Amino acid sequence: MSLTDTAIRSLKPKPTPYKVADEKGLFLLVTPAGGKLWELKFRNGIGIEKKLALGAYPELSMRDARDASDKA
Repeated sequence: MSLTDTAIRSLKPKPTPYKVADEKGLFLLVTPAGGKLWELKFRNGIGIEKKLALGAYPELSMRDARDASDKA
């Protein structure tokens, strides 16, 4: 299920960081300080799992994060 802008704005910080999945390996990491960071989880050519930081929300909008995810 894809995230919506309203759902992202309503996310509240918790004592530990947590992830909210979007689609195709893209997720939003919510930090205890209230920061929201876009990250992409993927596997490289030999199958090792990697993460790529894309940027912070709202500086990087949901649409821009999805575009960056597709390009990566």
